[in-house]
Amino acid sequence: MKILIVGSGGREHAIAMSVAKSAKAEKIYCAPGNAGIGTIAECVPIGAMEFEKLADFAEGHAIDLTIVGMDDPLVGGIVDVFEERGLRVFGPRKNAAILEGSKAFSKDLMKKYNIPTAAYENFTDPDAALAYLETAKMPIVLKADGLALGKGVLICNTLEEAKAGVQQIMQDKKFGSAGDEMVIEEFMTGREVSVLSFVDGRTVKIMSSAQDHKRAQDGDQGLNTGGMGTFSPSPFYTEEVNDFCQKYIFQPTVDAMAAEGRTFKGVIFFGLMITEDGPKVLEYNARFGDPEAQVVLPRMKNDIIDVMEACIDGTLDQINLEFEDNAAVCVVLASDGYPVSYEKGKEIRGLSNFDDRDGYYCFHAGTKLGEDGKFLTNGGRVLGVTAKGATLKEARANAYAATEWIDFDNKYMRHDIGRAIDEA
Repeated sequence: MKILIVGSGGREHAIAMSVAKSAKAEKIYCAPGNAGIGTIAECVPIGAMEFEKLADFAEGHAIDLTIVGMDDPLVGGIVDVFEERGLRVFGPRKNAAILEGSKAFSKDLMKKYNIPTAAYENFTDPDAALAYLETAKMPIVLKADGLALGKGVLICNTLEEAKAGVQQIMQDKKFGSAGDEMVIEEFMTGREVSVLSFVDGRTVKIMSSAQDHKRAQDGDQGLNTGGMGTFSPSPFYTEEVNDFCQKYIFQPTVDAMAAEGRTFKGVIFFGLMITEDGPKVLEYNARFGDPEAQVVLPRMKNDIIDVMEACIDGTLDQINLEFEDNAAVCVVLASDGYPVSYEKGKEIRGLSNFDDRDGYYCFHAGTKLGEDGKFLTNGGRVLGVTAKGATLKEARANAYAATEWIDFDNKYMRHDIGRAIDEA
């Protein structure tokens, strides 16, 4: 099979690596890709939002399957464009990707179908939002309705912070049109867990659990980022929690989308909070998480092409999803200054240290090839260093040891990824 992957980050590198292991993969393309992806796939200079150009490429190169990694093209309707042209594509249609594309939609869906989540209100008028905050309990959470690269969520501890948050999101448009509507919801406390799932419209199959670290600095301080590291599985995602989520969250969400005429095929990312009152949904994403994919996919035993085709064909119930009985930890190496401002074009040294090392991976997020063939930094998040281990603690030790194999100017990372493991 000829496979096209749409995207350019660490998640797409993890997908490409999984695809490359499939006996079905004859040729892999990635648009636009990055320097690391280019070592296992042919990168194509077409942007992820150039749907017609991508479809033209798929037709012209007889692509058998296109895999969409990123949220923007899914929410924008790339799957609809491909399907209208008779092209086989993995991911939800536009009317289903709204599950991630609009937080107001997803909150209303959960309320309508009694799926556990935080209490909330939606606002399109900043003055109404400010008036609501005057009587709200602090801390409180403000969420830009649309896509904001994982950064459109503000946790406000005081009324003054919350008012400033409304100003940022709705009036100053810090997140652009994503802030035209805003969700204000109660602040939940507990353990946060990410659960990725494959969905074929009716059946949902859960992948291994994971936990992301969003804040830029150690101790969960600093600004929100796209993710500074992950570990999998989460020791807090117990059998009891899984049973509850299967019954009250996972299947009800898939059924609710079908009942709304928005049949979902692809990956649903369930962001959960394990509260004193039980698990509740923090957020939905309509694709693999980044960097969750970097710790979940290396542990999956199945041929990823088989699973994705089953999602498209509605035969996921015939797939027995299997994962290795081990653990993985990913530490993101970023450019100092991320997520605000940072320099690019720094030479990356030591990548060859990962060659032929079983259980160690270096997923490229923001990299490019220089004219002399050297790898250069080209983004805020540069690399995701992932390592496996028999236990979470062993995987964490391996991952941090592997971060020392890589060097570049302005290299920055958190040193406490997986600290919750010690409390389990």
